[in-house]
Amino acid sequence: MFSFLVSFFSSALLTLLVIKQSRLHGPALDTDFNGVQKVHAHPVARIGGLPIFVAVLLSAAISIWRVPAMTMTMLSLLLCASVAFAGGIIEDYTGAVSPARRLLLTVVAAAMAWWLVDARLDRIDLPFGTLPLSAVWLMLPLTVLAVAGIANAVNIIDGFNGLASVVSICMMVSLAYVAFQVNDVFIVVAALTMAGATAGFLIWNYPVGLIFLGDGGAYFIGFMLGELALLLVIRNPQVSTWYPVLLLIYPAFETLFSAYRRMFLRGQSPAMPDGIHLHSLIFRRVVQWAVGRKEGRALMRRNALTSPYLWALSLMAVIPASLFWRHTGLLIICALLFMVSYIWLYARIVRFRSPRWLIRRKKD
Repeated sequence: MFSFLVSFFSSALLTLLVIKQSRLHGPALDTDFNGVQKVHAHPVARIGGLPIFVAVLLSAAISIWRVPAMTMTMLSLLLCASVAFAGGIIEDYTGAVSPARRLLLTVVAAAMAWWLVDARLDRIDLPFGTLPLSAVWLMLPLTVLAVAGIANAVNIIDGFNGLASVVSICMMVSLAYVAFQVNDVFIVVAALTMAGATAGFLIWNYPVGLIFLGDGGAYFIGFMLGELALLLVIRNPQVSTWYPVLLLIYPAFETLFSAYRRMFLRGQSPAMPDGIHLHSLIFRRVVQWAVGRKEGRALMRRNALTSPYLWALSLMAVIPASLFWRHTGLLIICALLFMVSYIWLYARIVRFRSPRWLIRRKKD
């Protein structure tokens, strides 16, 4: 808990400093109000990842001082994460780093973690046994694509105030809980450090959106989620490999479903942004506040009301993952149920047949 508190207060203060000095970050201000995925009405700094990253470094330094045994692992992991973070934060400032280059940097970061901290997928648990993965040509691409995919997935769900942040905090807390169950001190400290830093940013991001997470923050948090989940499984064989699958299934399935929808249903590039992600549909078709013109106050209110729907959806996976972390069969069943529920919900909303219990109407 000490790690959480240190990173929380550090991140909160640093984020406030960035907000107060936003005039110094002109190139990093999001002034595009008409983009397909834009739902704000005033310039906002999109470099929330910067105070999160610095807060994690500060908290990690204190943790290393208190527990010297984790020095090499912590420093190596943060070195790898800095590569993924760099591509995102440079994009936040310049707008000149393409999605392909950001993804490539995340792949490089995951490959570095494979080498430096032995973060590699070496088995797949099955209900009645384990399938070992011993060939490097198979382990390396699976590991790298999994970690890079999660980093990109967190960036994709970062569409509304508090959405990616709260989802990531819940996942980090789950990782810390399971790591505590198996007595993995490093994962506990690292996960709580990330959760605290993200929570410190969140108090300024939700509900009013004084600062955005940005690509740097999304890639950094997503990379750390992927690596910590992978390390937890590899370091502790009693944790099923399906635990991280279910834990991370909301952003992962959102990404895969979006790629399928763009490529096979709309004939577009999977990297092409659009406004029909599940969170975008909930914003436009479920959260029914009268907006009329895009007045800033009404738009902000709808923005804030959208995220809780997705928090609840994510918890449908996070909670059973945390409860059944060693039971492969139950984890697989829960993952299948989540995917079916997601597709059913998406189909209902996209056809203008949103379930009545989802609708929140404007009060007179």
